[in-house]
Order: sequence, then structure tokens, then C-alpha cells
Amino acid sequence: MITYTHAILFLLLNICLAARIELDWDVGYMMVNRDGFGTRRAIGINGKLPIPAVYITQGDTLAINVHNSLDVPTTIHIHGIFQNKTAYNDGPGMVTQCPIPSGANYTYEVTPEQQGTYWIHGHYLHQNTDGFRLPFVIKDATPIADYDEEYLISLEDWYLTEFADRMHEVLDPKVPFPPPPSFPTGLINGYNGNDTQVIKFTPGKRYRIRVVNMSTTEWFKFVMPGHRMQIIEVEGIRSVPQYVDGLDMGPGQRYSFIVTAHKTDQYNYIYNATLYANFVPAIMGLNPRFYTGLIEYRSGAPLYTQTASSDHDIEWADDIKLSSFDNEPLLGPVSRKILLTVTSRQYADGITRGVLGTLPYNATGVPPLFTALTMGRLAMSPLVYGPQAQVYVLDHMDVIEIELHNPTLIDHPFHLHGHVFQVVEYGPSELSQLPPKFPVRRAVGPPIKRDTLVVRVGEYIKVRFRADSPGVWLFHCHMDVHFMLGTAITFVEAPLLLQKQTTVPESLIQMCLSQGIKVSGNAAGNEGYDLTGLPLAPVP
Repeated sequence: MITYTHAILFLLLNICLAARIELDWDVGYMMVNRDGFGTRRAIGINGKLPIPAVYITQGDTLAINVHNSLDVPTTIHIHGIFQNKTAYNDGPGMVTQCPIPSGANYTYEVTPEQQGTYWIHGHYLHQNTDGFRLPFVIKDATPIADYDEEYLISLEDWYLTEFADRMHEVLDPKVPFPPPPSFPTGLINGYNGNDTQVIKFTPGKRYRIRVVNMSTTEWFKFVMPGHRMQIIEVEGIRSVPQYVDGLDMGPGQRYSFIVTAHKTDQYNYIYNATLYANFVPAIMGLNPRFYTGLIEYRSGAPLYTQTASSDHDIEWADDIKLSSFDNEPLLGPVSRKILLTVTSRQYADGITRGVLGTLPYNATGVPPLFTALTMGRLAMSPLVYGPQAQVYVLDHMDVIEIELHNPTLIDHPFHLHGHVFQVVEYGPSELSQLPPKFPVRRAVGPPIKRDTLVVRVGEYIKVRFRADSPGVWLFHCHMDVHFMLGTAITFVEAPLLLQKQTTVPESLIQMCLSQGIKVSGNAAGNEGYDLTGLPLAPVP
């Protein structure tokens, strides 16, 4: 049994032993055949794809020296890490930094206080869709559960064409929107889903399984028939342990759970990973795609065949039923309510774009972080960031409630940079023309916290977070096609305090200037409210 005293001593010892892990990454192109269906150009690191997972321990410092060998700029985002006081290392290009040009170097450095299951991916030109993504695990400084061994399972969708080629079709006004559907294949730990590694269990042992959905577009359902899964972590947040049968995971979502192996090695078992999307036709062998891996108790043992007859017989993990272990009560009173609706709209140029606020999101001439740092008191005005940045300026320590409606016919995953939020409530959206599937449901205990949510077709969801991290943080759909089309907004948090506590590294300043990117002024690089030179927002 781990006592409070033991935990404190363990933490202090870990602080004394904290290490500096330095990685040298050469980001470049490769020709690969990852799924057995075709060879294509992709993006790897140091000539490797899949890219090996990165492991550190809570309290360690991670420094990633990036060299860009691509023929276009790049950045990286450590998905789920708060970057408090280091927003310039958050990664989204032309939001918190200018991108790293071809042939250049830049170092990302972070000492996270967090622990848990994360991932790292390219965050410029949607390069994660072309392979630039990998799991990232921060080992617990203080153990959150008793277990003997652990496994990491990464899930990916994989397309036979590069993202830029697919987006050319999406953005072509001559092609009816949406374009004909694409059907990706599924990868488990970087390889064809049915060629994945064997998970070996020893009778009676306890195993921690970490699962990361690194997909760009599609969902995965993950189950281990014959075993109960006790969730202990949701996206870096320790949860009150809860048993479920399966996980239904949107792009960007992660879980850890404990599985206790059976007492005998009478049978071997399988685990199932089902790749699916509700926005393309259901076609046998294409959507959904079923993948299985072996859970081996004993070589040659017969396979256990009793499984649930349908999805309806499976108890899926449900945000609203999960609780945070730290017992943080529902945040309140609410200082500011933000009502958002996911939608799309065709504009005068014939292109259909995504809208989350009032306009499609688009990059500005100056990264909003630099505008927030250099505009003095004017940084409190959303106007200086330009209309297409879709900026909401937040006051320090305010409690923010987002009410997000989805009247579309597509489920949407949304990721909040720089924070986790409490999942408070969801139910049928009054904006939807579909009949309600579920009644309103509210968190009954300390709400679970996470950084990536899914808002289902015809539903709304309410989340809350405290604006306690001055910076510039994106909130965007994590389906890269939708993000590219503009389904995003920007939170500029406590800009006056940000100006006092954050200094952008000189190396980043010089990298911007070398590309002709301004590092001060409003969205157009001018003074005051003069946005001359900023590209005009699209006209409906």
C-alpha cells in the first residue's frame, strides 16, 4: 500500500534524479509501404517510420533538436502538454511560432509537471497525416496504480495519397463538395493492423495498457474480449478507476487501463481494433475495417471464442460517467460562456469552408502570440488579431464554459491546446433536425478532465476550464481536413500578464525574420488597428 509519506518521498527522490533527455530529429521524406497496399512518400524522423515512441519520467527535461530536411516548413506539437510560460513551444505554425524553414534547425524544450499518455505530431501543413506522429509517455513520478508490466498501443488511419493531393480535390471549386469518399487502412503500432505485435500475458499479473488514437480522420473502437478494462488515466489525468468493456476513441484521444490476466493459461485471446467513420458509406471491407491482435497466455493454447454479439452488448467508456481522481469539483461560478456551432458554408470563390466562430479560421501575417506580446494594452482587443484568427480574449483565472453544438451529420473531435477541460454535460442539440438519441446527461461527481472531446452528430457538449495559463491556445477540430478548412478558434489568455512573464527565444525571432515574417504588431504587422496588407476574409 502506498502511503502519503511514501508518495512524497518518492516524488522528492524523483526530483533529485530528474534527467535531461536530448533528441536529435532529422525530419525528412521516405518511401514506405506501411499497410501492404501501396508505396507512397511519407514523413519520418532519422529515416524511421513508424517513429519510435518517446518515454520520459515526470520531472525530466525533454529537448528536441529539430532539423528540417523537408522541402517545406515544419513544426511539432506535443499534444496535451500545457506549455505554461512556454507557449512559443506549443507548435502550431503561425499561431505561437513561425514554422521551421527547409534546411533550418530549432529546439523545443519542455519540463512537464504532467504525467500520462500523450503524442507528438507535426502541426504545420497537416504533416501528421503523412506519418509525422508518434506516442509520447511521461512515466509517473508517483505510481498511480499497482501493475507488473505495461504495453503501448498506437492506432492510426493511413491514406495511400499525400494530404496535399487529397486537399487539392477538396479545395477545387469544380469538384462537388464533399468529394468522393476515401477509405484509409488501419495501423497498429505503425504497421498493418493485422500484422501487429503479440501481447503476452502471464496468469495473475496486472498490465497497464496505454492506447493512443493518432488518426487524422477516423475513429477506433478497441476491445479485449474476455477481459475487463479498468480505466485509470484519461489523457494525462488520473481517473477514479472504472471498469468498461471497450473504448470508442476519436482522433487525438488517449486512455490507460489496467487488465488483470486470468489465473490460468487455458486459452489465448484476441484484441480488436475497429477503424470506422460515420461520414462515409458503410462498405464491407472498407468501412468499417476490422483488425485483431493476439493476447498470448501460452504458445499453442486454443483461442477463446466467446465474444459480445454486438456493440450494444459492450459497455463503452463514457466521459460523463468518469471522474477525476483529484476530486476537483465542478468549476464555478462561470465567468464567461462561449457558444460555438460546428458548421460549413460555401463562399463566393466556390470553396466550402468550416466555421466554428463567425468566419473560417485562417493564419495571419504575424503569429497571434507575437501580437499578444507586442501590442501593449491593445492586446486585450480581439480586433488587433484580425477577423480570421477568430480570437476570444480571456481574463486571467476566469472560469470559461464552452457550449459546442454539432448540427452536422459528422462526429467531430476537438482539441484544446494549453489546458484540460472538465466534461460537464451533453445532450441533443436544439439546432439539429435529427430526432434526439439520448437525453441530457450531466456529470454527477467530480467531472473527468481531458484535452480532446468528441461531439456527436446532433448533440451539444459543455466543458469548463480555468484560464490559468497566459498564452495563445488553439481550439480546433482534430480531423485535419476540417481544421484545414477553418474549423478552429483562438483563445488569447491574459495577454497583459503574458507580456510580463514570457520572452520569446532569440533563435525563434531570428528564424521568423529570416523568412520575412514580422515578429511584432497586429495581425498585419502594423500598429494599432491598421490591418492594411492582411488578406481579406472570404465572402459568403
